[in-house]
Amino acid sequence: MSQKKTKTICKIVTYILLIIYSVFCVFPFLWMLISALKPKNEIRTAIPSLLIHNPTIENFKRVLIDSGFINYIKNSFVVSISATLLSMVIAIMAGYALSRYYKQKLVKTSNFMMMLSQMIPGVLLLVPLYIIMQRLHILETHLSLILAYTTFVIPLCTFMMSSFFDTIPYALEEAAEIDGSSRFATIVHVILPVSIPSLVSTGLYAFINAWNEFMFGYVLISSDRYRTLTPAIMLFKGANTVDWGGLMAASVISVLPVTVVFLFLQKYFLAGLMSGSVKG
Repeated sequence: MSQKKTKTICKIVTYILLIIYSVFCVFPFLWMLISALKPKNEIRTAIPSLLIHNPTIENFKRVLIDSGFINYIKNSFVVSISATLLSMVIAIMAGYALSRYYKQKLVKTSNFMMMLSQMIPGVLLLVPLYIIMQRLHILETHLSLILAYTTFVIPLCTFMMSSFFDTIPYALEEAAEIDGSSRFATIVHVILPVSIPSLVSTGLYAFINAWNEFMFGYVLISSDRYRTLTPAIMLFKGANTVDWGGLMAASVISVLPVTVVFLFLQKYFLAGLMSGSVKG
């Protein structure tokens, strides 16, 4: 009885701690949504409240219509999807090479260099990348952001794909080669169809990384025509005043697409993360 009682107490304590942690994580997003639906006089009240006495969508109308946020959303989608597709193509090929040719010296060196690159903070490469983009005459374009985002997500995307390819039996490729399939055709028609969970999780990581990135989007792009969503949120913060309603509404809009995508692909994302954890 004592052992059963101990297990029950441990379970209760565990659930209490999980509930507290969940509230701690969810509360900032809940407060952001509540503030976005409040009028200005309720936001600036001396005593903050979770209640909304006069709900309004004026903040969302001001963000989407008056501030031209739809163009920023479109730019973020263009950059994020392009960076995701480019990084996925490179990660699939590089991950396959790391998985199947890991004994070769060149592959070992490439693996080590990618691991080493993960130790360098992105802010240290900001000035060199800015100079490179300037000399290539691609500043103030989507291409500069696509190349920057792809550069920083390739190492981890490659490792994620490589760890999954390690779990795929080599016998599948041998059977395809016996049937006359080329190496590229084997990857496309045999390897990739069974790699869907890993492809989704890797692509989702690359997309979220590009969508949420602020530093390069803020430095490499300064014109409204090519500005992405996260740097555009800073437009609601002035030198002396802050439009808290617009800021919260813009933050909700920026979080919403990623949340919806993750909710629909959560099953594949978790399966992809776990797929390379056990080999054999």
